[in-house]
Amino acid sequence: MTNVFSKIDKIKPLYDAVYKVVLFVCKLLLIGDILITCFSVLGRYISFIPDPTWTEEIVLTLMSYMAVLSAALAIRKKSHIRMTALDRFLPSPLIRFLDILSDICILALSVVMITVGWQYASTIGSKGTYVSIPSLSRAWKYYPIPLAGLAMFIFELEAIYADIKVIVSGKDKTEKKEKAGE
Repeated sequence: MTNVFSKIDKIKPLYDAVYKVVLFVCKLLLIGDILITCFSVLGRYISFIPDPTWTEEIVLTLMSYMAVLSAALAIRKKSHIRMTALDRFLPSPLIRFLDILSDICILALSVVMITVGWQYASTIGSKGTYVSIPSLSRAWKYYPIPLAGLAMFIFELEAIYADIKVIVSGKDKTEKKEKAGE
């Protein structure tokens, strides 16, 4: 069985690369948000800088991309919001089961985000345009959902694999946490 795990572990650099790309995109989106917001503020208070009308919609669109992609990043690092207050009172097999159950639910959510999000963005979402930029399709506001769903799907596959590996190897990550806390 360890031979199977060693073969699967060889694709870990691919997960690392996807994580780095998504993180880089989030950083670019944050920089874009800051620059566009600064330009908008300067345009309001300095007379020779034009006050563009498109900045608010673009900043909100970039923020929506950044929000859902950063949530996908949190899945990989297991730093998303979790209820762990009762973990020390529960038996470790139950905690393992609940971890896998939550990972499967998040995986299902990612599939819904991909399919329904893409369908919405490419049909109803693409019918309108931005108010301040009539040449830009409003579908761009809705593409973050399937994009984040894809990133979540990739990172959840890795999380489920890690959970299965812990179960098969017999090493319990919750026991390590308890020993470290003592």
